[in-house]
Amino acid sequence: MSRIGNKPVVLPPKVEVSISNSDVKVKGPKGSLQLTVPAGISVEKKDGQLVVLRSDNSLAAKHGLVRSLLANCVSGVDKGFQKDLEIVGIGFRAELKGRFILFNLGFSHPVEFPLPEGIQVAIEKQTKLAITGIDKHMVGQVAANIRALKKPDPYKNKGIRYVGEVLEKKAGKAGAK
Repeated sequence: MSRIGNKPVVLPPKVEVSISNSDVKVKGPKGSLQLTVPAGISVEKKDGQLVVLRSDNSLAAKHGLVRSLLANCVSGVDKGFQKDLEIVGIGFRAELKGRFILFNLGFSHPVEFPLPEGIQVAIEKQTKLAITGIDKHMVGQVAANIRALKKPDPYKNKGIRYVGEVLEKKAGKAGAK
């Protein structure tokens, strides 16, 4: 029994949903998203809520997955999603140039990162990045790709990390006695 799949998705007043055969289109103040529903799973609109149903118990895992993806679509077009990153290190910084972010991360050259459609980035003080968008998966993936440019070093704690990420600093080499 899927407990997540059985919970209805509450629709905010500004969000419109249109359901066709295997597609669910969600439109809101921030934009629109489309979700393709797998075979055996159906979505119905009842009393300002979306209810996800499955045809048999072998689809229990997909039942909960579709409900979660649908809830992410609804909250994305209503409020949006945001991931915050911080750049730590002397001389490390970022600047926005059109649809590209230029990073100075201690390499011999600046690193150019292209932004995909639907993603906005705000840079504060050249070291704090706020990645926003309506698609939760894409916001998280872009944040992970940016973090992968210069992962936090466990010895010096320099690099790009999520705001609030706790790093364990390792001790360096112990000198010979």
